[in-house]
Amino acid sequence: MTVGVGGVEDAHCENAMIEPWLTVSPEVRASLVAGRPVVALESTLVAHGLPWPTNLEVAREAEADVRAAGAVPATVAVWHGAPTVGLTDAQVAELAQAKGVLKASRRDLGAAVGLKRLAATTVSATMALAHAAGVRVFATGGIGGAHREEEMFDISADLTELSRTPVLVVCAGAKSILDLPRTLEILETLGVPVLGYRTDEFPAFYVAAAKLPVPARVESPAEAAAAFAAHVRMGGGGAVLARPCPDAAAIPAAEFHEWLCEAEQDAQEARVSGPRVTPFLLKRLAELSGGRTLAANRALVVANATLAGEVAVELAGA
Repeated sequence: MTVGVGGVEDAHCENAMIEPWLTVSPEVRASLVAGRPVVALESTLVAHGLPWPTNLEVAREAEADVRAAGAVPATVAVWHGAPTVGLTDAQVAELAQAKGVLKASRRDLGAAVGLKRLAATTVSATMALAHAAGVRVFATGGIGGAHREEEMFDISADLTELSRTPVLVVCAGAKSILDLPRTLEILETLGVPVLGYRTDEFPAFYVAAAKLPVPARVESPAEAAAAFAAHVRMGGGGAVLARPCPDAAAIPAAEFHEWLCEAEQDAQEARVSGPRVTPFLLKRLAELSGGRTLAANRALVVANATLAGEVAVELAGA
């Protein structure tokens, strides 16, 4: 019997459904092999979503909250060509200050690995690598979706990945800068369940609710786990568990809309396009709001991490 990555026997790797090309930290690997709960965390938030040093503080807080809920955190990235599930604290700290980090969607993983890049993973890429390790729950801030510009066919790869990869994504809905009705319609077309956590309305990231109904509501981590497990058992892919931004940090919709209109105008004038749009808008919104969107982002990320840990515990005990 041979020994695989991290010194664990290959037979154990097969039992844990860990792909041999994947680098998995010893703690995460041992937890997966033993059937203990693990929660994936994305790294784009660290490298591109939040400024220094808030990015590192939030990353560490999210990991701590996952642990407090009874699960093991696994921050995901491509580490200089190695697709990795479970960064060390030193790696997270390095990523938080590194320059020239690639923002890797699912499409970009092969290039990031083949060209030995340091890459932060988006929702779609994190889902793909988490699934390759056998991780079933993933916590993030908000998923991507359909952009608001009607003339552009700009739809996030997150939605496609959700349709095919059986990972439960715990989030605060989709980012408020998106066309949320179109995003929900696309999710329906792709057969992706959207579960509202103690809410009947789809959360809108910084804004507590988008006044759009969710198709199903769950009241507890146990109900969320049961709904997701049934979806996967019947051949489904991923699912969204949407929790509203905490009330104390949520931003009124009208106030947010004013900032967003100004930020979008600034993006057009600066000729920002493609994957640079979202980071530009988030940074500009933080400036226009005097840091309030940044505080909301932080609050919702850690709340989602806690909920993800609780759901992962329920799934592991099922």
